[in-house]
Amino acid sequence: MNAFRLDGKVAIVTGSSRGIGRSIAEHLAAHGARVVVSSRKLPACEEVVNAIRSAGGEATAVAANIGDKAQLEYLVAETRKRFGPIDILVCNAASNPYFGPMSGLPDDAFQKILQNNIVSNHWLSNLVLPEMAQRKDGVVIIVSSIGGIKGSAVLGAYCVSKAADMQLARNLAVEWGKQNIRVNCIAPGLVKTDFARALWDNPKLLAHTEATTPLGRIGDPDDIGGIAVFLASRAGAFVTGQTIVADGGVTITG
Repeated sequence: MNAFRLDGKVAIVTGSSRGIGRSIAEHLAAHGARVVVSSRKLPACEEVVNAIRSAGGEATAVAANIGDKAQLEYLVAETRKRFGPIDILVCNAASNPYFGPMSGLPDDAFQKILQNNIVSNHWLSNLVLPEMAQRKDGVVIIVSSIGGIKGSAVLGAYCVSKAADMQLARNLAVEWGKQNIRVNCIAPGLVKTDFARALWDNPKLLAHTEATTPLGRIGDPDDIGGIAVFLASRAGAFVTGQTIVADGGVTITG
């Protein structure tokens, strides 16, 4: 038996048109899952779907804005219509419209961060968890960040939201565990994505990060995709309410 296979499973991955979300979608599909690729822009999603299909996987695209509950309801309904009951939910999409101290944080930016990074994950989870409970099987994975376990002078609101994601996973794991539903977080460190470009596109900042990271490099999206496969598969069947840190060792060095 291959404990990492996901044959027959249906997965939704939000924010999967690029970066970490795309890697997770591609990894899940490579291990047999039927994957719904979702982000705000349909053409970008379809590009990922085409890549998955070219590699022999099965995928479809459904555009949705995570900040709009009606669009999330559509995402779930359309997934069921095309592929059937949802087995795996990956809440990866997030926002960070502000870079700077919290003393200068505009109210609308803070609201957007909280809405997209916490409330939307709560909405989406509640849309799929009852169905999973009926089958006594299901997995929810929330992509958090090491920002949720460290303070930051310039990403404070984002870090607050990512810490809340970890607690959301713990709460849901407690509430739904008796139904054989597992809920976990992945907390990446700095990964080379467009979302984190401000943190790695500066040569001086990048050099400092590499010098202070035990593995001597920043992450690649494909460093994260396989972790989602582990958490979604039989291999991770006894793991719930946890946060798996994947940061090259940054958080162990103080």
